[in-house]
Amino acid sequence: MKIGVLTDMSGIVSDATGEGSVVAAQLAAEEFGNRVAGKPVQIVFADHQLKPDVGANIARKWFEQEGVDAIADIPNSAVALAVQEVARSRSRVILFSSPGTTALTNQFCSPTSLAWTYDTYALARGTAKAVVEGGGKTWYFVTADYAFGHQLQKDAGAVIQANGGKVLGASAHPQGTTDFASFLLQAQASKANIVGLANAAGDTIATIKQAEEFGLSASGQKMAAMLLLLTDVHSLGLQATQGTFLTTPYYWDLNDATRAWSEKFAARRKGQRPTFMQIGVYEAVRHYLQAVDAIGSDEADKVVAKMRATPIESVFTHGAMIREDGRVVRDMYLAEVKTPKESKGEWDLYKILRTIPAQDLTIPLADSTCPLVKR
Repeated sequence: MKIGVLTDMSGIVSDATGEGSVVAAQLAAEEFGNRVAGKPVQIVFADHQLKPDVGANIARKWFEQEGVDAIADIPNSAVALAVQEVARSRSRVILFSSPGTTALTNQFCSPTSLAWTYDTYALARGTAKAVVEGGGKTWYFVTADYAFGHQLQKDAGAVIQANGGKVLGASAHPQGTTDFASFLLQAQASKANIVGLANAAGDTIATIKQAEEFGLSASGQKMAAMLLLLTDVHSLGLQATQGTFLTTPYYWDLNDATRAWSEKFAARRKGQRPTFMQIGVYEAVRHYLQAVDAIGSDEADKVVAKMRATPIESVFTHGAMIREDGRVVRDMYLAEVKTPKESKGEWDLYKILRTIPAQDLTIPLADSTCPLVKR
């Protein structure tokens, strides 16, 4: 059996996915002795370079020439959608851990594709509702000026207003902006309790860094990031990120079991702890291999049916299920980035404030546009 980890090995999310995602898949295979249903398991990987055509061509070659049974990870939503179409036509399994678009389980859903870890709806609504309920009633958004950013702001804004909060304003910025001064000054002038960051990757990092320089946190405003990764916080440091709210489906330091697994991961990653995207690769590959082993077959339809019928159990997740649209329904966590004084080590970065129930984080099936959903 071959499982391909299609990832970003050198681009903007390579620290959060990349080699760490490959290690995560290898750790999953090793739990089965690198053998399921009487067949050896091999993990292969490739760099899609954040380009949809490159990703689709790799997937096509893997499926048609190299005998790859399933593909995991796939950061970047455009690449994920392109690869999903290649897999759909060949009835192969896709285990999405890193792309965030809801289109994967809505209008473009596929019988053998699973959105394992998160989507933009979950992150925006999870953070917004939890922060408003905690007293963060007024918001100002700094938003990436393309579909991803506007969808994050729309989803978060809807739940803010539904829970008694108010959006005081927003500033839209082009992707790749280096100077956020004017946007942050407007946020500061709004006197909103919360500055919501409806952007990602380098844009989020730059926004947080410059917000600290402008003294937003010192003036009492808090940041709420719709998509912030452990490696982003580590890179920026706690001085710049302290007090930022975020939603995460996993955290390495939850308990003794998660810490033990993360130590195995860190031993192969020069001490780095796993991001939620990398943990998602581990868990998705593990559940896939468990299903193959249970039914003694790697036939995609049968394997996915077994995966859907089996509650997800790992050191990180207990009792999550896969819906008919391919979305994994799971609880997540509201986290706050620690202050430098609170942190007890290099990767001790989050305080887990509360569990966010799955029903607050998933698009209701009644609102789904997935043709697989029974009406």
